[in-house]
Amino acid sequence: MKKDRADAAPAAPAADLPDPLRDQIRALAALRDEEIDLTEMPEVHDWSRARRGPPSLYRPVKEVVTIRLDADVLHWFRDHAAGGRGYQTRINAALRAYMDQHRTD
Repeated sequence: MKKDRADAAPAAPAADLPDPLRDQIRALAALRDEEIDLTEMPEVHDWSRARRGPPSLYRPVKEVVTIRLDADVLHWFRDHAAGGRGYQTRINAALRAYMDQHRTD
């Protein structure tokens, strides 16, 4: 017999999320399936990019900044991005990897 989502214990939101966001996630997790309003959610017809496993709910907020980079560093990231697109994402990923390696908390 398939368990209803409401019967399963909801996973705790990530501890590094702000309290108001964690409260929202808990409130949503407590809803029964029939209580969730899906009217604005489009029906999915193409599942080719779907991923298995728990969804990643946390997405860091992006902030617009001006930063001076060495020209060769910037050109390298642009040259290694598909069609020059996504180089900022790659720079962000490199900075995040550095940050994660040097985190002290």
